Amino acid sequence: MDHAGLPTVSLAEDGDEEALAQHLTGIFHRIGFLVVVHHGVSGDLIDRVFASMHRFFALSEGDKRSIDKLHSPWFRGWEAVGSEYTNNRRDEREQIDIWSEWPSRSRDVEPHYLRLLGPNQWPPANIHAGLEELMGEWYAEMGGLAGRLLRLIAIGLGLAPDHFDQVLGPEPMSLTKLIHYPPTPVGGAGVNAHHDAGFLTVLAPGPTSGLEVDFPGRGWVPVPTVEGGLVINLGENLQAMTGNYLIATPHRVITSKERFSAGYFHGSSLDVSLAPLDLDPRFAAAVEASDHHRSAGFMARKEETDHGTADMASPRPAATYGEQLWNYFSRSYPTNMARHHADLIPLED
Repeated sequence: MDHAGLPTVSLAEDGDEEALAQHLTGIFHRIGFLVVVHHGVSGDLIDRVFASMHRFFALSEGDKRSIDKLHSPWFRGWEAVGSEYTNNRRDEREQIDIWSEWPSRSRDVEPHYLRLLGPNQWPPANIHAGLEELMGEWYAEMGGLAGRLLRLIAIGLGLAPDHFDQVLGPEPMSLTKLIHYPPTPVGGAGVNAHHDAGFLTVLAPGPTSGLEVDFPGRGWVPVPTVEGGLVINLGENLQAMTGNYLIATPHRVITSKERFSAGYFHGSSLDVSLAPLDLDPRFAAAVEASDHHRSAGFMARKEETDHGTADMASPRPAATYGEQLWNYFSRSYPTNMARHHADLIPLED
């Protein structure tokens, strides 16, 4: 199926896995975005996550600040509208960020990005009960779907089916964003144009439109709501590791109505290298034959954006997933970074 240019793919278990793998990988080569149905994630779980979001975001600001992200050196918790910046532009949304939990490291740990490992902030039970347990279910189901998609991508790339299982490492860092968008002010964006970090994103978009994808040759295309569907898009890890054969497509949110969504961003251990994989030469040949793929850039580092690098125009990816996330936090949360990690902020020239 195809909705306004965005493919919708069934993941029903009774099909030909090889054919499905080739079909998905072909879409991710051309677009980097699709909708999946028959994906196996419980509709009841998604409903409970959205109900929890509605309850939390309806709380007073004082109650929400019980898990204020400003208190977290690990960039976890709630943030008010306008706290995050994308490419130096304010995002018009509030959200809770929840990451995979691993033991925190000392301040002098090397590499420095291992500072990002640590605990989440959970609201007290008398303010908002049950979120930690609900997120345990969410991570299990979303991580399972992401793992299945990576298996299919590996097959489509001519790799062993479990290739990415081996790559993810012992302390994978995945993110969930529970997001509330108020109506977008004129000239703004709920979230400005960007690529995602990590390997791939699984988004429960909710019933309200607003997500837009920058399709090659077509400009900004609205992503339609597909009943029971989850939106899948690739992160920059796979773009880097496939030498731009698979691409992370720019996307943004502009909404005329209040909107809620829940995104799961599948990641690896922080020290995982993003160097190109050893793929069949035909994949590199396909990139060389396409202006769009050859010129596909990456989210710029903060020092690049400060010196005028255009959105998603960095010519090279980070060397590791940890460096990629450190770049993201440096760009998007300068206040948090200055509060908790000022010793690692480069001095201005």
